[in-house]
Amino acid sequence: MLRAGPAVALQAEVKRLFVLSRVMLMLVFIIFSTGVLNAAPVDFDAAKRLATRIYADEQTDFYCDCPIRWNSGKGQIDLKACGYQVRKNGPRAQRVEWEHVVPAQQFGAGRACWKQGGREHCGDTDQKFRKIEADLFNLRPALGEVNGDRAHFRFAELPNVGPQHGACPVRIDFSRQLAEPRAEVRGDIARVYFYMADRYQLKLTEAEQQLFLRWHSEDPVDQRELTLMQRTAQQMGHPNDFVTGEKRWYPGYLSVQPAPVDAEPAVALHQLNSVPQNSNLTAVLGNKNSKKYHLPHCSGYSQIKPDNQQPFATEAKAIAAGYQLAGNCKK
Repeated sequence: MLRAGPAVALQAEVKRLFVLSRVMLMLVFIIFSTGVLNAAPVDFDAAKRLATRIYADEQTDFYCDCPIRWNSGKGQIDLKACGYQVRKNGPRAQRVEWEHVVPAQQFGAGRACWKQGGREHCGDTDQKFRKIEADLFNLRPALGEVNGDRAHFRFAELPNVGPQHGACPVRIDFSRQLAEPRAEVRGDIARVYFYMADRYQLKLTEAEQQLFLRWHSEDPVDQRELTLMQRTAQQMGHPNDFVTGEKRWYPGYLSVQPAPVDAEPAVALHQLNSVPQNSNLTAVLGNKNSKKYHLPHCSGYSQIKPDNQQPFATEAKAIAAGYQLAGNCKK
């Protein structure tokens, strides 16, 4: 295969910038065509009402790709049509719920209100929490039972976990509190995480950034994602710049971004869970204290305290850093 020369690369970049400028002009027209900005939702209830309008023509749910029948703003799932099998909660499986891609616990657990009384207390007393909880870019219509099963679990790849919901491709590891989404929405998820981390100063671990950057590359923005983003921008008053291409995430992105004036100290998402903090389970996890490394199938992998974890992309990199394979970890 011939490698593209500088002229071809320059032409591709000019084309990308042209497309980006058209998208931004379209957004400006959408947002300001009436001369008045639509108000962003003030709380989660208001956000759900607006989301119903934004996704009114959405034909399938986010996680299982099951058909949705909309009736008076409420969605009902056609379980038979997609081969879904109820795991535990039949009534919840049949309805559409509004899923926070970045769960409320991940952006709320570090706040004082959460420590005093959990999510409900934050909703009652913390205006900033209500604003984050109501961010429409973070909401997707999901099959109710899967929404409940995913809970606040972090995303990962789980090649050793079998199906639990019939033909629905989502995978849940309940013991380690991890969830694997279907391949077709992984890029969407990555761009939501980039947006939320950028806007609300939520730190992502190195492993999470690597995972989401790969998902972003493997599942690029398509026309449907762009259309939904444009509708959402009309309500929120700003776009998701990681969908338009105006912003690009890279490792260490937040370290060079100015914090918002009203920002609280950044909350590291990996500090909110007691499970292993390596979102890409194909990677290697080292113990900083023992200088031993563990593979995902090893018992010690899930026992390393968050502060002692050192992720590596490969065993070779772990060995090069002076780590040795743990004695109780056999290949």
